[in-house]
Amino acid sequence: MKSLLLLAALAVSADAHYIFNILMVNGKKIGGEYTYVRRNSNSYNPAFPDIVEKADLRCNVGAKPGGSVQTYSVQAGDRVGFKVFNNELIEHPGPGFIYFSRAPEGGVATYDGSGDWFKVNETGLCGTNPGTDRNWCSYNKDKLEFTVPAKTPPGEYLVRVEHIGLHEGHKNRAQFYITCAQLKIDGPGGGTPGPLVKIPGIYKQDDPGIRYDKWTSRPAPYVMPGPAVWDGN
Repeated sequence: MKSLLLLAALAVSADAHYIFNILMVNGKKIGGEYTYVRRNSNSYNPAFPDIVEKADLRCNVGAKPGGSVQTYSVQAGDRVGFKVFNNELIEHPGPGFIYFSRAPEGGVATYDGSGDWFKVNETGLCGTNPGTDRNWCSYNKDKLEFTVPAKTPPGEYLVRVEHIGLHEGHKNRAQFYITCAQLKIDGPGGGTPGPLVKIPGIYKQDDPGIRYDKWTSRPAPYVMPGPAVWDGN
């Protein structure tokens, strides 16, 4: 009986995991799983807070440039989304983020993400109590979406999507779900993205938005980790 209960618990745990490996543009699915997204080696399993000090924080464990990943062209102002695989949902409370890093002259296909990054979108609470799962805007959604800022300088970009599950943050075991897509962004440009940051370097393991306890009777106000979102100018 104990073995059956353990197997059931593991199955539930696996079902609650997710990976953002499908590109969507203006509400339409583009390609299949990993067509435009770099494949990580830990599948739909999360990384844990020790990743914040490693280069794997850029695109996840094992997600390297090269291989068969394609680059998709979008327009500044397009609505871009990253859908969870296998019709699963984001089943953990926590914030979501989108970061851009413009590739050097050689192009995004060979770019390792060691350059500058900036945050273009974040999603956090849609309610007042961080301790209630459904008060998180992304909870039980099947994708993270954002609008490409209208003044984004044209070029090829590594686009990093991340969701941090906070249900075990109080144990220093926040769960990081990360992927990177390859996009070419066309448009008039004219903006100066910032603040610019390096990854790793955006988080510390003990940041209040990572080592966070949602289980207390009165959770602390949630503080978004990482840099400010670029204002689009």
